[in-house]
Amino acid sequence: MTRILSYNILVGGTRRVEQITKIISSAHPDIVGLVEATNPRVVEELAIRLGMQHRMSRYTEDKQDWHTAILSRLPIVRTYSHVRPGILTHPLLEVSLEEEGGHVLTVFLTHLTAAFNYGRGGDGIRRREVQEILRIMETKRGTPHLLMGDFNSIAPGDRLKAGTLLRYLVAMDRRRRLNPSASVGHPYLDFVVPAPLRFLNPLLQVIPRSKLLSAIFDEAGSLYAPRGSIRMLRKAGYIDCFRRMNPDSSGFTCPADAPAGRIDYIFASPELAEQLSACNVITEGNGLRGDEASDHLPVVAEFGKNAGAQAKYVANSMELGENATFVRNEDDEDIWGVGVG
Repeated sequence: MTRILSYNILVGGTRRVEQITKIISSAHPDIVGLVEATNPRVVEELAIRLGMQHRMSRYTEDKQDWHTAILSRLPIVRTYSHVRPGILTHPLLEVSLEEEGGHVLTVFLTHLTAAFNYGRGGDGIRRREVQEILRIMETKRGTPHLLMGDFNSIAPGDRLKAGTLLRYLVAMDRRRRLNPSASVGHPYLDFVVPAPLRFLNPLLQVIPRSKLLSAIFDEAGSLYAPRGSIRMLRKAGYIDCFRRMNPDSSGFTCPADAPAGRIDYIFASPELAEQLSACNVITEGNGLRGDEASDHLPVVAEFGKNAGAQAKYVANSMELGENATFVRNEDDEDIWGVGVG
């Protein structure tokens, strides 16, 4: 069995290492994908506390970029950062790991742009990012691999509790005015509302006070919420692990203290999906609430050789590709790389 966890730790996780460790360790993962891993010292400390190796995405010209990192109990045999200025908002981190029996699993970790105050909630930008990610992952077609991270997008068919989200944004606005430093990384009204529509902000602040208006806003928000990027991944054959195992659950991951939508995902290739046995959202761990560690809740998926008999929608079980190989350099060391272009 291999257990994989995806987690946005909120602007580096500085001063929350203990809390993040508790949440992660409660799931006993073999591989952890960290989004917004902006502080290398935090990544190193988490790796030490969890007894894992770690790799980070390579720095781009923007030193303030939202970086990603992989922690792993499994041997890391190859790491590559795909940097695409003007196409990918953040580098796509690719890590290949050696599972039991010598089979290789490739993990891609992404953080799609938020850009909610752009046209159609930034959906066009995220769709261009996903198109590039699919092009990059084409080299792994036919082999077990997955894509995980923070996609900042709602899946087709999923609900969005827009009223709950609006209430959270209004609260963040107040918090931001009182203490700007305490709200870094948290969304607020102007971060979400396009500039031409900000004259509506006074009305938006009133809506959360009314149950009726909130209910109406829920319906309107679900209709408006862009879903194009997730639809592209599904159309390309990637399996939404949580939705496959939990067809009737909301699985909300954000905001952690007022869950309103599912924007954190683990997508498996068809070959890997045949081994999917479980996928859940972690709301608490080791006596700690999820919102005490980050503004996102982590998603964890489990894969195993006999998982086909356990998965709700999978008929057959299959081992990882028997012909899978991994690459080492002449000194038998991990191959690191960074791609720009």
